[in-house]
Amino acid sequence: MNNVYKNTIKSLTFTGLLLASVLNINIVAAEQQSLAIGPNAGEMAPAITVKNNQGNVETIESLSAEKGLIILFFRSADWCPFCKKHLIELNNEAQKFKDLGYGLAGISYDNSEVLTSFTQEQKISYPLLSDQQAKTMLSYDILNDEYKIGDRNYGIPYPGVVVIDKAGKITHKYFFHGYKKRVKFTELYSYLTTKM
Repeated sequence: MNNVYKNTIKSLTFTGLLLASVLNINIVAAEQQSLAIGPNAGEMAPAITVKNNQGNVETIESLSAEKGLIILFFRSADWCPFCKKHLIELNNEAQKFKDLGYGLAGISYDNSEVLTSFTQEQKISYPLLSDQQAKTMLSYDILNDEYKIGDRNYGIPYPGVVVIDKAGKITHKYFFHGYKKRVKFTELYSYLTTKM
């Protein structure tokens, strides 16, 4: 019985080490899949050129809270189901980020009517902003290059998140090439709480 117990403990220890190793590999792989685009951490965030649902221009300063601003760049709240899901996920976590002292905003190429409709339907608690001229996507160098001027979807970004501190510097960014993989907001929240 004693040997069985010892063998079970050894087996569980080995399994635990194996799982930890696999998780570490997955984390490293996920980091490697992040696109090397956009301004780097430590750089000043480019200005944003976006309008809110009332057609008024918003800036990083007007959207920031005590600690700064978290911007979610997304493809569309009209036709992209992955974006819609991601926007709702952020809405579910929004109060936690606000309690940390961050303002929140989502930016896409959608027009104000689309963003207003989605905001009202889903009761989104943070502003969704329109970058119809793609000026912000271009200044952040995150414009999806699969679409050219004249294409129906010209102006969409690579989906991702940028965190900007109160001084206007980028402290964190993460972008994906595809449309299915997205930043997990529970992980972003954990990251930001460890940096406090």
